Amino acid sequence: MKRISWNEYFMAQSQLLALRSTCTRLAVGATIVRDKRIIAGGYNGSISGGVHCIDEGCYVIEGHCVRTIHAEMNALLQCAKFGVPTDGAEMYVTHFPCLHCCRSIIQSGIKKIYYGEDYKNHPYSIEQFKEAGVTVEKVEMKLPPSAFVPS
Repeated sequence: MKRISWNEYFMAQSQLLALRSTCTRLAVGATIVRDKRIIAGGYNGSISGGVHCIDEGCYVIEGHCVRTIHAEMNALLQCAKFGVPTDGAEMYVTHFPCLHCCRSIIQSGIKKIYYGEDYKNHPYSIEQFKEAGVTVEKVEMKLPPSAFVPS
């Protein structure tokens, strides 16, 4: 049996996290890794103890659900909450990060982003990642999508 690559392994972790998402518009998961060790994970959902989109629908303003904290932010905030440094770490995210997450990722010191699916890849996010020296790489998963669908 051939083992999956590290990139596939960490992306699979992000896909698993996405299954916890409470946003009905898009389920996203993010995993922060340093030295081949997972240091944090997050999925998009409401604030702790708050109303969830799956219960009352998305709260959309100007085309964006403002009830949801993005997966990347949840993972970064988990590191901040528990005092785990992110400088020089890598992030695996199921979808290309939005503009807001892009800036937070850069400020956190993360140096490499792996993403699974294109999703509104904003040209300014791409430019900012490049200017900040953050490497961005798409990871092609060889696992069947059914591997992540609950039965």
